[in-house]
Amino acid sequence: MIRTERLELLPATEELLSAALESPTALSAGLSARVPPTWPPEFLDAPALQFTRERLARIPGERGWWMYFILLPRDTGERTLIGSAGYKGPPTEDGTVEVGYGIVSDHHRRGYASETVRELVKRAFDLPQIRRVIAETLPELTPSIGVLRECGFSLVGEGSEPGVIRFELTRTACGADGAT
Repeated sequence: MIRTERLELLPATEELLSAALESPTALSAGLSARVPPTWPPEFLDAPALQFTRERLARIPGERGWWMYFILLPRDTGERTLIGSAGYKGPPTEDGTVEVGYGIVSDHHRRGYASETVRELVKRAFDLPQIRRVIAETLPELTPSIGVLRECGFSLVGEGSEPGVIRFELTRTACGADGAT
């Protein structure tokens, strides 16, 4: 588990992904957390969950390079599922990883996505072989672009699919090159 100042990022497992595909009740039981009616966040769909589950089944050692469930801890002990985030696979040969994130609508505009992305970037750059972190979004998703800019990413052009734009943060640009 990754902990930030306000959040817990729990790595997805085959079992948790199966629960997410089954029902909010099953996911709630698996996470020991409340699953809000606004779950899942926009752009997280059954095919994405199935793809991730299949990858974890084939290569269990890659668990940390895929999806995390974002949980908001409570002093009372009950946690709430507020989103998902993670990497879109292990680093490429050239030292690139891609991040993605989504927060349920009733928890938008509280800084949770930025806090999550900053932690994923830090974790990636803790590994010397990672040279850059990329993220893709749609040009009309102004809040998503705001998250990336707040986290130090720069627009670099077209993404991997038509209509998508790509942002990147290099190790040097974020000061993770050993100079700090």
